[in-house]
Amino acid sequence: MILRPMADNVLLKQNEANETTVGGIILATATKEKPAIYAVVAVGPGTKDTEMLVKVGDKVVVSKHVGTDVTLDKVDYKFVKQDEILAIVE
Repeated sequence: MILRPMADNVLLKQNEANETTVGGIILATATKEKPAIYAVVAVGPGTKDTEMLVKVGDKVVVSKHVGTDVTLDKVDYKFVKQDEILAIVE
């Protein structure tokens, strides 16, 4: 299946959290904190009032509690509105 965002929605894929700390401590899966940086997987066409500024392949920063989480084919994604994106990582 393919997820295709509508309007000013952006589909994000979460980057994997580090499995070890700087000190070498291995983290259990349950204790990993979700990173705030995501990869843009797909971008909607925008609306007549909203020009899409992000593109596929961009790395972006979003707040932890925004968007809608979706799991498809055992991969976790997040849908957010473009205005919920805080920054593009360059």
